[in-house]
Amino acid sequence: MGQKVHPTGFRLGIIYDWQSKWFAGSNYRELLKGDLSIRRYIDKALKDAGISRVEIERNANIVTVTVHTAKPGIVIGRSGQKVDELRGQLEALTGKRVRVNIQEIRMPELDAQLVARNIADQLERRVAFRRALRQTVGRTMARGAQGCKAMVAGRLGGAEMSRREAVMEGRVPLHTIRADIDFGRAEAHTTFGRIGVKVWIYKGEAAMAEKPARAEAQPAAVVVPAETPEAAAAEAPAPAAEAPAPAVEAVAPAAAAAVEPAAEAETKE
Repeated sequence: MGQKVHPTGFRLGIIYDWQSKWFAGSNYRELLKGDLSIRRYIDKALKDAGISRVEIERNANIVTVTVHTAKPGIVIGRSGQKVDELRGQLEALTGKRVRVNIQEIRMPELDAQLVARNIADQLERRVAFRRALRQTVGRTMARGAQGCKAMVAGRLGGAEMSRREAVMEGRVPLHTIRADIDFGRAEAHTTFGRIGVKVWIYKGEAAMAEKPARAEAQPAAVVVPAETPEAAAAEAPAPAAEAPAPAVEAVAPAAAAAVEPAAEAETKE
């Protein structure tokens, strides 16, 4: 079977950051359930606002919710009325103070979640799936993406058997961790069933912090200290002890003393 990894989870902590930032101990389940309920409510209440993702950050007594949207005017409303309503609903949902930030997406054609949602909306309007795929991928590439891949699966065109179709332009290096690949998926609810949509957008390589180069091991230099007269005298070999005189030399005076009387006797005769 195919071993498929989520492109965002594959790069978490390397080029991407987490969408939920908080620390929990024994209350992990409650906080996770709270995050899921916040995201579900926002997706349901702001369905037509082009919501790409929701970031949640929890502090001691306040929850900060950042909504990334392509249509900030719909989220904010007239004089911020809708934002106030959204804040009140989230505070009632979580039981804590909530701060809502709105972040605008400048180029929705380069956001994979919005592109997938756009394709799903076209399929719900009975647009031919091949035409929807080609036009959407073409617009994404025209906006400066280096690669785009869109895939739909289900009962395409009302067929009896489900199948899968995909359109791709450029390159999408899924195995390159430093590649900035945005991934999004959506579902189209049609009269003959659900059709799943997946989109990958390759935006180029992300800038990664360079690690300091490891210094190559070099042989240690041997330092020879300068010689001093005292050190030279200490290192000089001790003089060898004088060998004793041979026995012949010690015996020689006695032999000479014995020879002299004999010589004197011969001269008297």
